[in-house]
Amino acid sequence: MPVTVGDVTEQDGATAVAEPDVRDAAAPARDVPWVTVVLNDPVNLMSYVEYVFREYFGYSREKARRLMLEVHERGRSRVATGSREQMETDVQAMHGYGLWAECRPAEDRGDA
Repeated sequence: MPVTVGDVTEQDGATAVAEPDVRDAAAPARDVPWVTVVLNDPVNLMSYVEYVFREYFGYSREKARRLMLEVHERGRSRVATGSREQMETDVQAMHGYGLWAECRPAEDRGDA
């Protein structure tokens, strides 16, 4: 004898599982840009942070210096914007250089 509980029916030892209603589910935010945020730390020299920005990101001396000063004075700076995967790669690279960094959705203003 079939047993029905909600949208699930079990009959003859087999269980039918109800599919979720995907029309109500939020679409994945694949197109949402992410940012790499570099945080100030008590270890690295400002000249080294500037060097990392020039070496890894290919920034000009002026841009690297401006971002480094933002890290130093404000405690953090958005240094790159792009896909989540690329920002995660950038964060790992910054960790490889010994810098503190994180990635987050671009609309997250927690770094402002």
